Amino acid sequence: MITKIEHVNITVPDIDAAVAFLKIVAPDFKIRNDEKPINEKRWMHIGNKEFYFALQESPLETEPKKPNQTYINYGFNHIGLVVADIEKIENELIKAGYNRGIGTPNEKFRKRAYFYDNAGFEWELVEYFSENIDDKFLYE
Repeated sequence: MITKIEHVNITVPDIDAAVAFLKIVAPDFKIRNDEKPINEKRWMHIGNKEFYFALQESPLETEPKKPNQTYINYGFNHIGLVVADIEKIENELIKAGYNRGIGTPNEKFRKRAYFYDNAGFEWELVEYFSENIDDKFLYE
């Protein structure tokens, strides 16, 4: 049986800010649904034909219990996305004011870049330069 991730559900402080970031890193993503039921929090599905992010805003009157501290708190540390033309995406993210995350070494078969979105989530962007699975996951 082949298993793949279909979607990831993330609570964000501002859906529109999350969409602005995703439109840069995943230009093929389209808004599938954008709902704000009466007296409830807004939610959205944004993605492509294979995968999507389910985004939901927390109610205005609530505050997060703890800010996300990657690599310290339980929970995810970053979200990895395979992208095309990583240099173009990096330039667009920098131009839009997003902050870089950790640095990465130069690698033969892939290039990676880490960025933080406006909610403080870290995203790892990866462009592969080989279709060979052994090359893609060669830990140099």
